[in-house]
Amino acid sequence: MAPSDTQPAATAATAATASLTASLTASLTASLTASLTASPAFVVGPVRRETFGSFVEHLGRCVYTGIYEPGHATADEAGWRGDVLDLTRELGVSTVRYPGGNFVSGYRWEDGIGPKNERPVRLDLAWHSTETNHVGLDDFMDWCRKAGVEPMMAVNLGTRGVQDAVDVLEYCNLAGGTALSDLRRKNGSEEPHNVTFWCLGNEMDGPWQIGHKTAQEYGRLASETARAMRMVAGDTLRLVACGSSGPRMATFGEWERAVLTETYDMVDYISAHQYFENSGVLEDHLAAGAVMDQFIGDIVAHIDHVKSVKKTSKDVHISFDEWNVWHMGSPRTPIPSGTDWPEAPALLEDLYTVADAVVVGDLLITLLRHTDRVHSASLAQLVNVIAPIMTAPGGAAWKQTTFHPFALTSAHARGDVLQLAVESPRYVTPEHGEVPALSAVATHDPETGHVTLFAVNRSTAEPLRLDADLSAFAGLGLLEAVTFTNEDPLWHATEQDSTSVLPAPLDGAAYDGGRLTAELPPVSWTMIRLG
Repeated sequence: MAPSDTQPAATAATAATASLTASLTASLTASLTASLTASPAFVVGPVRRETFGSFVEHLGRCVYTGIYEPGHATADEAGWRGDVLDLTRELGVSTVRYPGGNFVSGYRWEDGIGPKNERPVRLDLAWHSTETNHVGLDDFMDWCRKAGVEPMMAVNLGTRGVQDAVDVLEYCNLAGGTALSDLRRKNGSEEPHNVTFWCLGNEMDGPWQIGHKTAQEYGRLASETARAMRMVAGDTLRLVACGSSGPRMATFGEWERAVLTETYDMVDYISAHQYFENSGVLEDHLAAGAVMDQFIGDIVAHIDHVKSVKKTSKDVHISFDEWNVWHMGSPRTPIPSGTDWPEAPALLEDLYTVADAVVVGDLLITLLRHTDRVHSASLAQLVNVIAPIMTAPGGAAWKQTTFHPFALTSAHARGDVLQLAVESPRYVTPEHGEVPALSAVATHDPETGHVTLFAVNRSTAEPLRLDADLSAFAGLGLLEAVTFTNEDPLWHATEQDSTSVLPAPLDGAAYDGGRLTAELPPVSWTMIRLG
């Protein structure tokens, strides 16, 4: 859609948001001052590197002209875009989930191995596209090694099942001496890929999913698949059962109970998926972290119920392997239909605002606060498709606003996640009721003594004065204070301008006598490092 078509609607939405902001600011139940206390004695759990995972699906331009573009000026001999590899490393991604997503539920993994000119071209029913299979399993493992990330593979439990999962595991992980492991060696991967992280299907509760199943049907299949995979590789595997596709699914809760009843003894994680959209009411959008917090609490309750009924000491954790801001109502890149089956069409290419970046930073804060139960997470996705990295075919790669809070959190969250005592003013949202204005988490690295505080001011109009008691830590000094904000929270990066709004020093932050004070701007994400 042309810019002239969208400008009046955007202007109206901005005016409506400004009007609502003014009315809701008056509903704050306390002055805009928040306090917190942190101590190394109160630990939630370790900072888990797996929290900083991402996701590459054969969807839109995530793979083709995203991570892979032979002939690009930065491409290596295998066709991987060097600029995207550099940005992936800078983003600080730890694991990458592949090849889907909805795509995996109709995927034949053997289509993507062997000589590229012999690979079959297939219809991808999930995204109504044509899949060339020029990138497949062995290729992706090569990309992971170059990017310095761990692969998180998904198996097809939509149109396939137990035998297919065992076959792809044998192909990936056995050293040799069997038909499939020797086929991998023949295809150029002499050493096994040693993939330990596996998703047992994707969103099988969703009617949109190819091979959609009831909870009982999926639970039995997932349990038998996990059992067979463990016969091959035992406890070296980390297996993820499909949880609900979101908290608004009619089957949420009952799905978790039924699936875990079947799979509890066989799996290590149950998945969680959740996306957030700015409906035009900025206050509601900025409450996303509080909404995710409730979702995690509900999933924990369902896990613990099954654990109690089974009378087991084993713990199953959460793999939050799809999360992000996703403007599903955007008309920018509609999904093809009818007789149109394009190769790598532009799909789901959201442009992220400063407010979206604040929300992403807040969602990471929430995931870290639950590090005792959330042991893995994947930002969906990595490139072009609702992604922090964008590319132009044959052209540049650039950072979206959401890149910045993710990269800084991944770089500086180290050691233990601390349990904070927080007192915050609250504000009223139309959809979610009262929400704290401050969202915060702190990490402490016992080896270096560093303390890092990540904080979001959800208020749309007022700065938030922060008073933090850190007197339980000895020998601290202020190392760095940066914030990400802008007078226009709806500003977004483009290929022509991705650097006008960047994380910048936070003026006025001070540390003295064990007390940290700072003023957090409205609609802002902030990181303060002490050591």
